Amino acid sequence: MSDFKARSHYRHFTPISTRWHDNDVYGHVNNIVYYGFFDSAVNRLMVEQGGLNIHEGGVIALVVSSDCEYFASVAFPQQLEVGLLVEALGRSSVRYQLAVFVEGQEQAVASGHFVHVFVDRHNRRPVPMPVGLREVLYSFVELS
Repeated sequence: MSDFKARSHYRHFTPISTRWHDNDVYGHVNNIVYYGFFDSAVNRLMVEQGGLNIHEGGVIALVVSSDCEYFASVAFPQQLEVGLLVEALGRSSVRYQLAVFVEGQEQAVASGHFVHVFVDRHNRRPVPMPVGLREVLYSFVELS
């Protein structure tokens, strides 16, 4: 397995702009904001490339697990990138490995994982993920 802190480990990147209110009283982006970075990168991919209809589609994705480790601080107005790869792709779930990089840097400032379970919008019971979305996610599966 590749080094999860290295840019070369990831298959997809999403640019993220820090915002003034991301900084906390200690002068750096607050830890909870990184989960928002992860969520935005994953959902942007699913909507823009996978065709997931978050407003009216019959299938939605719910987060069931997430974590994050921090290696270095960042602060507004730094430009960031979230690297993503798919660690595991099931019938109704997916586990992403994610990392936050300062734009252009090779080593992550934070990394973590995020697990989605795809469910019926109304009854919240697991369902197979949409075929088109599954194909897009498969293209980002970790290479062995």
